[in-house]
Amino acid sequence: MGEHPNLQNLRKGYEAFQQGDMATLAELFAQDVVWHVPGDSPISGDYKGQEEVFGYFGKLVQETEGSFKLDIEAMFADAERGVAVHRLTADRQGKHLDSYSANVYTYDSDGRITEAWQMSTDTQAASEFFS
Repeated sequence: MGEHPNLQNLRKGYEAFQQGDMATLAELFAQDVVWHVPGDSPISGDYKGQEEVFGYFGKLVQETEGSFKLDIEAMFADAERGVAVHRLTADRQGKHLDSYSANVYTYDSDGRITEAWQMSTDTQAASEFFS
């Protein structure tokens, strides 16, 4: 039995993110996607729609001067949900962030991501890093 198509697309999405390939991400995300970012930093909150979500992705790269990096530890997906566990590293204004995080995704019937919840092993450290 091969990989579920949503798992294949999840891998494709992370590759596209790392390469800044917004065209591929636009194919993988629903137009009305919602992305939830925990914490109390200036980048925390809910981003609604591709434009806001992709703007958030751009902020991550901009705020870290391109040092934002995700090393995938594990991925799982089925018809309804996907999970990616990763190590996140970044540098910003003399600060270094090195933590583990996970994103939980919900898919529509066409396999597009409709919602994402970002989680961190240390939300406070991530909030302080981006504040």
